[in-house]
Amino acid sequence: MTEHVHRRTRIGVLFGGRSGEHDVSLRSAESIMRALDPERYEVVPIGITREGRWLRSPDPLRELQSGTPAHMEMAILADPGARGLVTFDVGGPIAASEREAPLDVVIPALHGPYGEDGTIQGLLEIADVPYVGAGVLGSALGMDKALMKTVLRAAGIPVIDWVSFRVHEWAARPDAIIVDVEATCAYPCFVKPANLGSSVGITKASDEDELRAAIDFALTFDRKVIVERAAIDCREIECSVLGNQMPIASVLGEIVPDRDWYDYDAKYANSKTELIIPAQVSPAVSDRVRAMAVDTFKAIDCEGMARVDFFVARDELAVWVNELNTIPGFTSISMFAKLWEATGLDYPKLLDELIRLAIERHGTRSRLKTGR
Repeated sequence: MTEHVHRRTRIGVLFGGRSGEHDVSLRSAESIMRALDPERYEVVPIGITREGRWLRSPDPLRELQSGTPAHMEMAILADPGARGLVTFDVGGPIAASEREAPLDVVIPALHGPYGEDGTIQGLLEIADVPYVGAGVLGSALGMDKALMKTVLRAAGIPVIDWVSFRVHEWAARPDAIIVDVEATCAYPCFVKPANLGSSVGITKASDEDELRAAIDFALTFDRKVIVERAAIDCREIECSVLGNQMPIASVLGEIVPDRDWYDYDAKYANSKTELIIPAQVSPAVSDRVRAMAVDTFKAIDCEGMARVDFFVARDELAVWVNELNTIPGFTSISMFAKLWEATGLDYPKLLDELIRLAIERHGTRSRLKTGR
C-alpha cells in the first residue's frame, strides 16, 4: 500500500521592488520566510531589484541585501493557466514542461508603489493566484493618502484636514497653493508624498520657506503631494485589523517617539521610540478606536489585513484616522504583528491565518460568474 505524502502549500514571497521602501521590504520578507513552518509550507523567495527585475536564485534576499543580484530573471505570467513562475533564459522563456510547480499563495511583502498600490495585486488577479492582503481597489485607496481621506470623510470617519495637489499644479500656481495650505492646515504642517509609506519623503514645515522646500522634496518621490495639519497635543495610537468579510480588531498600541515626530529613523534606525501595548486609554476610547479601525477597513474595501493609525487627543475628546496601511511593516517586532501577539495570535499563527484568508477570498471570487 502506498503511503500518502502530504504536499506542502507552495508560498511565493515577493520582496524588494522599485519603491523607496525597498529596504523595509527586505526586512519584512526575511522575518516572514523565517517564521513560515517548513513542514507545512514550501517557501519560494522572489526578489525584485530596485530596477524591477525579478530574480531566480537560491537566495535572492541575500543578493538584494548585498547589492549583487544574479542575472537570471523570472516572472509571474498574467496567464491563469500557468499560476506560477516562468524563468527566462538567454533565449527567452523556458518550455512549459520545465516550468516550476504552480504557486498556491503569494505573500506580497512589498511596501509602497509597485507592490502596495494595487499594481502587483492586479497581476495576481489576472494570473488567478491567491494572495495575502487587500485587493486592487483597497490597495490603491490605501496607498493614495489623499483619496483615502476623501473616501473616509465621505463615510463619516473623522480625518485631519488636508490639501493635496499634483506637480503640474504646483508648477503653475505655487503661491495660491501656499495660501490654501496656510488657510486649511496652518503651521506646523506635514508634507508627504501622497503614495509612499514608512515616513519616506515626509517633512515637518514650520513656515513658508520650509513648506516650499518640503513640497519640492516630496515631489521627488511622487507626482502628488498631500499637506496635513499637525495633530497638536495628540497621542499616536495604532490598531491592527484582520479578516475578509467579517474583520476583527486587535488591542491598541501607542507609539511614543524619542523625537519631535515619528520619522523614518525613529521607525527603523537605532532609536528609543517606545511601543506601549496595550495602549493606556480609557475603555470607551479603546472601543471607539477599534470600531473605527474596522469601519476604516471596510470603507476602502480592504481585505486580509491592515494597520490603522490614529491621532487621539490627550483629553480623549477627539479621535481622527491618520492613515491605513494595507501592507504594514511585517517583522516579528513590527506593530502589526506585536498587536496581534498581544491579542493572542502569535507571529507564525498570524501568517497561517493570513494564508487561510487569502485562499478563502480566492475561493469566493472563483465562484462568481464571469458571463451570462
